[in-house]
Amino acid sequence: MSELEKSESESGSRRHKFDPMPAKLDFVQSATGLFLALFMWGHMLFVSTILLGNDAMYTVTKFFEGEYIFGKSYPAIVTISVAIVFAIFILHALVAMRKFPGSYREYRIYKQHMKQMKHSDTTLWFYQIMTGFVMFFLGSVHLYIIMTNSGDIGPYASADRVVSQWMAPLYLLLLLAVEFHGSIGLYRLMMKWGWLEGKDPKASRKRYKRAKYIITAFFLTLGLLTLAAYIKIGIAHQDKVGERYTPTASIQQYEGGIA
Repeated sequence: MSELEKSESESGSRRHKFDPMPAKLDFVQSATGLFLALFMWGHMLFVSTILLGNDAMYTVTKFFEGEYIFGKSYPAIVTISVAIVFAIFILHALVAMRKFPGSYREYRIYKQHMKQMKHSDTTLWFYQIMTGFVMFFLGSVHLYIIMTNSGDIGPYASADRVVSQWMAPLYLLLLLAVEFHGSIGLYRLMMKWGWLEGKDPKASRKRYKRAKYIITAFFLTLGLLTLAAYIKIGIAHQDKVGERYTPTASIQQYEGGIA
């Protein structure tokens, strides 16, 4: 083989060499997205305990602060936990941004492609990008506030933040962005990795999509009811902003027993 042929062969080999980085980044995006979606569902169930009463929300708050394990509340536990979630949130956003349209021209091309395709999954991906963009800014604000004010979580403190600190509009927009982004993301994860696909992929797609709509409707309803409950408490508590909730005698007696 001549030197020229050897050079061309080596050049072709380099051109066709497999680059594992895109696959690794896809895995990181999927793994962090799955973690964040499950975390947000758990978080929604936690904050929605206000619907069961102030004592229920207070008890869950103290549990996450370690009071029922250590006999004393340590808000720093919440701070550290939120900081970890915040780091994963930023990592997920950075990895996902590589797939965003990089210019207005690319955005126009994608919109034209979406219009021509008229495929629901293509449209869902567009909604996922838009809600992800909104969620990055609103979610960062929320996580930073909780991380730096972890001792101010409770029926009154949280309600005061919603009403007296005018966080209700942010939380409403964040709720919409999170629930749509999360449910679409999980649906696309199921399709991407073939989880529970079965023998009929087309039937699985319909089943996943139906589940996505049910999950979105459930958590949106729960979130709106929860936000309304905090607004109601915050309005009633406006003349006592800064006051912390005092649990009922039964909760105090239980806390005294574990101290």
